[in-house]
Formats: sequence, structure tokens, C-alpha cells
Amino acid sequence: MGFDEEWGRLRAAATERVDAGVPVEPAASAREPEHAGAVAVDAATAREEVLERLADFRSRAVLVPLDERGGLWTAELGGLDWICAFSGPETLARFADARGEAEREWPYRRIVGARLLDEVIPALDFPCGVALDAAGPDGIVFPPVRGLVPDGAALDGDGRKEKV
Repeated sequence: MGFDEEWGRLRAAATERVDAGVPVEPAASAREPEHAGAVAVDAATAREEVLERLADFRSRAVLVPLDERGGLWTAELGGLDWICAFSGPETLARFADARGEAEREWPYRRIVGARLLDEVIPALDFPCGVALDAAGPDGIVFPPVRGLVPDGAALDGDGRKEKV
């Protein structure tokens, strides 16, 4: 299993646990001492944090690597295509290193996050989401669902796009 697949599997499993209301225990390095008791993340707090990350993403310019044809670089994961976006050159370099491709040139384009979600994704003829900072500990995905992309581009919207 490659890095992209493993990262996606872990993110999907975490999302399912949060959606099911299962308390999420922080990583060992972020945990309080054992005698202090277990720390659980409240679903409402987690949702608020995601909405804050979404607002931040929509308002900032991100780096999107280009493919060999000069188009936006995507990766397929979980039956969907994902535009890989990075908050800065460091996170793009971390991603390249995780893929074992740190030595090759990674041309990119700067794009405002809102433009990716509101204009680029609806213009595609296939369902696509955005994966931000995929190789980092703060990575997040924005799937093509209502509330994140226009309804016509959302998998759960009226104009559902089918993967060809």
C-alpha cells in the first residue's frame, strides 16, 4: 500500500469514528499524563475546528503541483480524484519526500482555496475533492459534498457527478 492510500485509509477511519460519535484519543505525544485521565475530542468541537480550517483554506493561496501536461496534479484515492494542495513550499517538499520524489522538480501554481472549491471542481467532468497538506500531521481533505463545493458538483447534491 502506497503513502497516498495509507493516508487516505487512516483519514477515512478517523472520520468514521468521529461520525459515529466514538471519542478520539490524541496521539501519545499530545496526551496528558496517564494519571490525569483520558482526553476525548467532542464532536461539536471537532466540527468547529474543521469549519475554521475550511474558512482558512478558502481565504488563502495554496500551491497545487502541476502534472506532466501542465494541469493540476491529482491522485486517486477511495474511488475519487483529489487535487493535492499545499499550504507552502515546506509541506510540498514533505509530500515529495514521503513519495520518494524529493529530487525531481515539482512545478506548481498558486490558487486561492475558494477558487478550487467554487470554480475548478465544478468545471471538472468527474467528482474531485481537495487534499490539503497530505504528508503532514495537519493534513485535511475537503470532499466534493454539499457545503464544501457547489451543489451541482457535490456527490450528495442534485447534479451528482458520476465517475467515468
